[in-house]
Amino acid sequence: MKKALVIIDMQNDFINGALGTKEAQAIVGSVKKKIEQALKAGNDVIFTQDTHYDTYLETAEGKKLPVQHCIYGTNGWEICPELKEYSENAEVFEKPTFGSVKLARYLAVREYEAVEFVGLCTDICVISNVLLVKAVMPESELLVDASCCAGVTPESHKNALEAMKMCQVNIIGN
Repeated sequence: MKKALVIIDMQNDFINGALGTKEAQAIVGSVKKKIEQALKAGNDVIFTQDTHYDTYLETAEGKKLPVQHCIYGTNGWEICPELKEYSENAEVFEKPTFGSVKLARYLAVREYEAVEFVGLCTDICVISNVLLVKAVMPESELLVDASCCAGVTPESHKNALEAMKMCQVNIIGN
């Protein structure tokens, strides 16, 4: 079975930087283990990287979330040290907003039978990317490992998981 693991925005600013949380810090080891299992199984590993520039506060997102984060080239933009080595040999999709249309198209063309998602934040970028992929790959199995995701708050994490369940995404690892 052709499978992919997509790691969403496991960047310093979302873990222990400008928008970091203890929940995000707590999943780093589990995400690393998940990546190692995927590679051992011969599955593709793909990363996304939230990417903004110095003009972030002038963007639509920046006006609603006025916290500069993931500014290209900064330490906060980097994939966290525990996972960085895995991103160096993987496809990485820089994205200026929550979801990546390029990622969805990339996955669809490769006709994966299953795509699993992990990362940050469940309630913003994870759900956005999962639903974009669902739109272009309606017959593929999409999974989200809840134990390898964290939201802005624990409550919004749970709400996002429930919303994805309603859209026929399989939630594992509760």
